[in-house]
Amino acid sequence: MRLIEIYILRRIVVMFLAVLLSAVGVTWVVQVLGRINFLTTSGQSFFYIVKFSSNLLPSAFPLVMPFALVIAVTQTLSTMNQDSELVVINAAGAPRSAVIRPVLLFAAVVSVISFLIANFVVPYSQLSMRQMIADANADVINLVVQQGAFQEVADNLYIQIENRGSNGSIKGMFVSDSRDPTTDLIYYAKEGLVVETGTQSLIVMKDGEIERRDVQTGDVSIIKFNTYALDLAAFVAADEDNEPTLFAKDRTLGDLLNPDPNDKQYQQNPLRYTSELFKRFTEWSYSFVFALIALAAAADSRSHREARISASFTAITLCLIMFWLVYSAGQNAHKNALLLPTLVIIPLVCALAATYALYTHRQIGIPDKWADWMKNNFAARQAAFAGASSRLLNRRRRGYRK
Repeated sequence: MRLIEIYILRRIVVMFLAVLLSAVGVTWVVQVLGRINFLTTSGQSFFYIVKFSSNLLPSAFPLVMPFALVIAVTQTLSTMNQDSELVVINAAGAPRSAVIRPVLLFAAVVSVISFLIANFVVPYSQLSMRQMIADANADVINLVVQQGAFQEVADNLYIQIENRGSNGSIKGMFVSDSRDPTTDLIYYAKEGLVVETGTQSLIVMKDGEIERRDVQTGDVSIIKFNTYALDLAAFVAADEDNEPTLFAKDRTLGDLLNPDPNDKQYQQNPLRYTSELFKRFTEWSYSFVFALIALAAAADSRSHREARISASFTAITLCLIMFWLVYSAGQNAHKNALLLPTLVIIPLVCALAATYALYTHRQIGIPDKWADWMKNNFAARQAAFAGASSRLLNRRRRGYRK
C-alpha cells in the first residue's frame, strides 16, 4: 500500500471512530431512557443496571456503522479537496485507485465486522437482556418493594413502604389487598425483612396489625401481631418456566436457517423468520454500498464553482433514501413475501449505479438546476432574515435614544 493510501486510510479511520463512538453513545442513552421504567422499578443494583444497559450496545453498532463510514469518507475527501490535496495527488500522476482502494478496503473490513456483530454478538446480547428482564419480573420482592410511592403488584393489590435499608430491612410497610370482592385486607407493620426460603420469597412483618373489612356489612376486625409472613410471590402470576420470549430478531443465524417447527413464534408467522434472514444477509453490505456512494460523490477533485452542493450532503442524502427504502420494505416483508427480493435488489442497484459512476468518471449529485434553485432560495431567505434583523435592531436603537 502506497504512503498516500495509508495517509487517506488513517484519516478516514480516525474520523470513522469519532463519529461511530459518538453516535453509539447517543443511541445507547436513548435506548436506556426508553427502558428507564424497568431500571428504576426493578430495584436492582448499579452493576446490574450497567450489565443490562451494556447488552443494548451491540445492536447499535450494525445500524450506526454504515452512516459513520459515509460521513467519515465524504468529510475526509471533501476536506482534502478544499485543501487542494486531491488536486496535488492527481497532478503527481497517482491513479484514482490511490483514493478509491483504501476506502473500499476499509469498507470491506467494516462490512465483515458488521456481519459478525449482527449474527453472532447481537443475538446473545438480546437473549441475555430478555433473560434479565424475565428474571427481574419474576423477582416479585425486588419489583414491588420500593420506598416512597405506592406500587401496584396486581389488580387491587398495592404496597407502600416508608424506607428500605441497604441490608433489605424495611421501615413502615403498608399493604392494601382488595382482590377479594367480599373482603378488604389492610396490613401495616413498623418493621419488615425480606427472607428467601428456597422457592419462596417472603416479607416477614414485625409489630403490626391486619384490618379485615367485610364489604357487604362494613364490619371491621383488627388483628395485632408480633410477626407475620407475607408471601408476595403468590400474588403475581409469573411464567412457570421463567423463560424469556424470543422473537425472530433475537434468534441466532443457525436458528433462522433451521427454525424449530415447534417454536410458537415460528408457527404464528414463519415469514417473519424468512424476512429476518434476508435482513441478516443484506444489512452487512450497507457499509460497502455507502462507501461506493461516498466515493462517487467525493472521490474526484473539483473546483469551488462546480461544488454547488457539498458532497457530504449529497452522499448522506442518497444513503438515507436507500436506507429508508430498504427499511420500509423490511418492515412489511413479514406480511408480503413479494417484498423480500427488494431487500437485495435495492442495495445491489445502488452499488451498481455508484460503481458505474466511478468507472465512467461521473460525480453523482443533485442536478445543477435543483442545486442552483436551493442555493438561490437559501441566499434569498438569508438576505431577508438579515434585513429583518437589521430593521429590528435599528428600531431598538431609536427607542433607546428617545
